[in-house]
Amino acid sequence: MLKAICSRKELTDSVFYCCIDDIIDTPELEKLKSITHHISTTRFQHCLNVSYYCYKVCNALHLDARSAARAGLLHDLFYYDRKAYNSHKTKGQPSHSRKHSDIALHNAELLTDISPKERDIIQKHMFPLTLSLPKYTETYIITFVDKYCAILEFCVPKVQKIINIRRTSDEN
Repeated sequence: MLKAICSRKELTDSVFYCCIDDIIDTPELEKLKSITHHISTTRFQHCLNVSYYCYKVCNALHLDARSAARAGLLHDLFYYDRKAYNSHKTKGQPSHSRKHSDIALHNAELLTDISPKERDIIQKHMFPLTLSLPKYTETYIITFVDKYCAILEFCVPKVQKIINIRRTSDEN
């Protein structure tokens, strides 16, 4: 089953899935399933979460939900350990937060055709750290959805653990 965090919906049976079905099962995205991201999830799951919620917000606002979904899935398409990168960077070298969007864009362009809007969304999803102003409303949306998903990915497993502990103690 393919689900986004805090969603009960099976994503393979949705209109959303039609936006990403040509890229989601690629080896490049498959690699992201083995990389930890935001402490308690994988980079693949994070990208899926961002993709799905960007799609939902953009669809509700009658924006380009397809481009938002595709760019959301590809926005963190990089394979290095971000903590290791930041701890070994030299003076003057950009931080991971500034650099990874360019790497993700490069990797996305190797994987599939990227529209100008998808390019802007991927490249500037870390605004204001990327300095360049986003050109599209969808780009601003991903900046917020990305942070929202990171918070969920960090907090939800902790809350679920507390709930499970309480259930177990109540049963005893």
